[in-house]
Amino acid sequence: LSFEQYSEKILKAKHYIQHGEIYQVNLSQCLQMPLSIPPYEAYKKLRALNPAPFSAYLNFGEGQILCSSPERFLQTNAQGLIQTEPIKGTVKRGKNPEEEESLKHFLLTSEKNRAELMMIVDLERNDLGKICQFGSIHVPTLYELRTYATVHHLVSVIRGKLKTKNLVDILQACFPGGSITGAPKLRAMQIIDELEPHNRGIYTGSIGYIDYRRQMDLNIAIRTIMHQQGNIFFPVGSGIVWDSNPTEEYEETLYKGQALISAVSP
Repeated sequence: LSFEQYSEKILKAKHYIQHGEIYQVNLSQCLQMPLSIPPYEAYKKLRALNPAPFSAYLNFGEGQILCSSPERFLQTNAQGLIQTEPIKGTVKRGKNPEEEESLKHFLLTSEKNRAELMMIVDLERNDLGKICQFGSIHVPTLYELRTYATVHHLVSVIRGKLKTKNLVDILQACFPGGSITGAPKLRAMQIIDELEPHNRGIYTGSIGYIDYRRQMDLNIAIRTIMHQQGNIFFPVGSGIVWDSNPTEEYEETLYKGQALISAVSP
């Protein structure tokens, strides 16, 4: 999308916020281009340029998924504990140590970014409340700054004690993640469907594993490239709230895609 087209989507989202239908919504644009190198080579290059803890490469024969996600969606363990680690708040990396510290300070103290993350923490606590024991949900980490190759993120950690072992119930209560939809989640998803001209595909879905002990670790499929028939598609998004600046939000989508573009360039 052009800046003007993306700005128009933001203004429509703000209309819904003004009328009390949502508090925030994650809007994405889809970048696309031809791929001139083998998909797995592009993935290895992506891993080198943008090391991320929840990366994955999936080969379906006719198509491939190259994922370099920094975000955990859900993790459970044998003791019945569950945690989610939403990301909300992003700034680019600095060009020198002074700019790095300035950008980190800005992100940690930004009222807008902290408020956005708090909204998602409340949403995720509500989702976990459907499947966790009463009184067990807690937030050991509210605002943590994590640094990656091209961006800094604000991250929260929310944990609880499961009252069910039914994985279908767990996924139905929590999927998709709140950080890449909005709040309230259902209405935000309806608005995303209205405003985004593209199908998200695997983007903002989840990749991970569920093992025989009924433990799982799932990511949120952001920073993710979809390849088919020599062409690649990768949506990149930003969280829109009432005081969002269209220029800043558009630029955020571009520097989120920076490592992806570099990885697929010959």
